[in-house]
Amino acid sequence: MFPSFSLRYARLPARLRADCLPTPVTEPRLVAFNRELADELGFDVEDFNAERAAEVFAGNAVPEGAEPLAMAYAGHQFGNFVPQLGDGRALLLGEVVDRRGRLRDLQLKGSGRTPFSRGGDGRAPLGPVLREYLVSEAMHALGIPTTRALAAVTTGERVFRRIPEPGAVLTRVAASHLRVGTFQYFAARRDSEAVQLLADEAIDRHYPDLAERPADERYLALLEAVVGRQAELVARWMGIGFIHGVMNTDNTSISGETIDYGPCAFMDAYDPRTVFSSIDERGRYAYLNQPVIAQWNLARFAETLLPLIDDDSDRAIARATSVIEAFTERFDSCWQAVLRAKLGLATREEGDGALAQDLLDAMQAARADFTLAFRRLADALDGAEGKARLAELFDDREALDAWLSRWRQRLAREDVDEAEIARRLRGTNPAVIPRNHRVAQALAAAAEDDDFAPFEALLAVITRPFEAPAGEVDYTRPPHDHEKVLRTFCGT
Repeated sequence: MFPSFSLRYARLPARLRADCLPTPVTEPRLVAFNRELADELGFDVEDFNAERAAEVFAGNAVPEGAEPLAMAYAGHQFGNFVPQLGDGRALLLGEVVDRRGRLRDLQLKGSGRTPFSRGGDGRAPLGPVLREYLVSEAMHALGIPTTRALAAVTTGERVFRRIPEPGAVLTRVAASHLRVGTFQYFAARRDSEAVQLLADEAIDRHYPDLAERPADERYLALLEAVVGRQAELVARWMGIGFIHGVMNTDNTSISGETIDYGPCAFMDAYDPRTVFSSIDERGRYAYLNQPVIAQWNLARFAETLLPLIDDDSDRAIARATSVIEAFTERFDSCWQAVLRAKLGLATREEGDGALAQDLLDAMQAARADFTLAFRRLADALDGAEGKARLAELFDDREALDAWLSRWRQRLAREDVDEAEIARRLRGTNPAVIPRNHRVAQALAAAAEDDDFAPFEALLAVITRPFEAPAGEVDYTRPPHDHEKVLRTFCGT
């Protein structure tokens, strides 16, 4: 059933990893399987057998050709450097080449203890596994670079966190699991050879056009490339109201994918200070702080590359600093492009940023729902009834009318009709996101009642986010007061 493994990371020097087998579980059961992704990866889905798949995706049976390993990495967690983290509950099975010729990592998450577990049990509760499955697949459908979910398996065993919960294992797919923290682990040990090996691996896998650069340009160019991808990624997060929740350096991917969906959440009412994560007590990773933290994390990445950037340390610092300082401009450019698209604008004018900010300010003042407010801009072009649907989100109708007048004057300079603008808006602003209360309801049903129907129904609609869903459950509405999720929790 599995495609052939390439074992790229397993063939790097042994100090970059710890070879380790998954710990078998008592009663594996497949509860989610991403057939479309499996086919994309080259699996033989016609030969699919749920019981056999459960054994493999739980870690009870290692697929032929795989050589499981735990990757070594360090990281700044909430600003504090931890010199050894590593995969404490995850194992990389290996890499496969998908049908488009791309190299993809296959990793088991929650598969038992590793040499990096630091006293942990190496397991994952069902709730966080299903959360990552839902949110990562929604992010993919929204067009956000992300790791993917291939399968989820329950283990028949209990995991003890705040309360006893059913255990589970997630099979995660990524362009790679190289992180800023991977580089930090070896830089902290002054292992410059390993840092260069990782840099060359990152270039080969994610930025192959840099391989032909001279050595004195190549690694600075790698830093520039990673800065560019992170700037675009965070801008796109912000455009859907996504809050990562734990932007530690070990969760900052070199490939530019979103990785690790622990206490992540989506804003309902717009407030740039929004925080959900129960462990983010000071709001370090609040919605509005995400660009600043991304730049801070990238500065830590730059520090690891300094010996490769220039033999002269002062010149290396100056060159790297210039790249890191350029992040602000790169992010601002990406963020303005996101906002223009959310307003239905394909051209650029000087006042566009102020127009977008004025809408955001009005949304904040009214505690308007972020997703609905942008989605209903298209309705406002359809006539009085649609305009009323937008206006019901705002307290100050006169201020909204004044803003809408300015917006329509700006749209008139797009040189396309309003039907085309509405089409753009509905293709950019989602109707459905994984709203926190819906996710919480689906996870509770699965964990408490072994009922996966709410999970499956939610998955079906959030993977078609730009379509207005039909059916009895309104997946587009914000939570009622008693449904609001104020805190999210990490699976560790």
